[in-house]
Amino acid sequence: MRIIVNGAGGQMGRVLCAMIDENPATELAARVSVEFTPDPENRVFASIADCDADADCIIDFSHHTAVPTLCAYAAEKKLPLVIATTGLTAEEQAAADKAAETVPVFRSANMSLGVALVAALAKTAAKALPGANIEIVEAHHNRKLDVPSGTALLLADAIKSVRPESTYNIGRHENGKRTDAEIGIHSLRLGGEVGMHEIHFATGTQVITLKHQAQTRALFAEGALSAAAFLVKQAPGCYCMDDLFA
Repeated sequence: MRIIVNGAGGQMGRVLCAMIDENPATELAARVSVEFTPDPENRVFASIADCDADADCIIDFSHHTAVPTLCAYAAEKKLPLVIATTGLTAEEQAAADKAAETVPVFRSANMSLGVALVAALAKTAAKALPGANIEIVEAHHNRKLDVPSGTALLLADAIKSVRPESTYNIGRHENGKRTDAEIGIHSLRLGGEVGMHEIHFATGTQVITLKHQAQTRALFAEGALSAAAFLVKQAPGCYCMDDLFA
């Protein structure tokens, strides 16, 4: 499987490129990053628009603002696209949905199977404890740009799917009593933290906590490669972690 890595100059992009090089079943078709000096002979590009590499799939670990251009490229080249970038706006999500009319598009705020499991458990807990107060705490490295994390929102959305009345209180910062419907979401940015997410369910008599701790960034690269291997066999459409592990 030949893969174009968009955002190859970032932390996750570098980890993914190294993993592709080490895997005999995958080939690095091209590295794309605004941080690179173009070197087409060695399949290095500063812009996805300039990339003419022969590939089977694109994996994106860049920045959410690049998504519309990337989606247009994937649709034009008829290449399956794994979007592992977080923090997409409504307009950027719409661009991904548009591309999915032409090519298969896999999108997840977190590429970890463990996080998908925690999201499923969170839905079960929210249904079993309908009156519980729910708070989400997430921690990432001090260079992360989006707040809250895409994974925290993924977990909140999972809970909201079974508690449709839920509202999000992001970074509670004013005096006042919490509402029964709100899900508090709190973000920590600490040193080199890879990624930690906790969901607390408090009933007044007990607290249940679900926690996922990422130990290395290789976790997310592994998930992205699994998503790519799945995606190249699919018809055009939108796909997510639930499809991968169905």
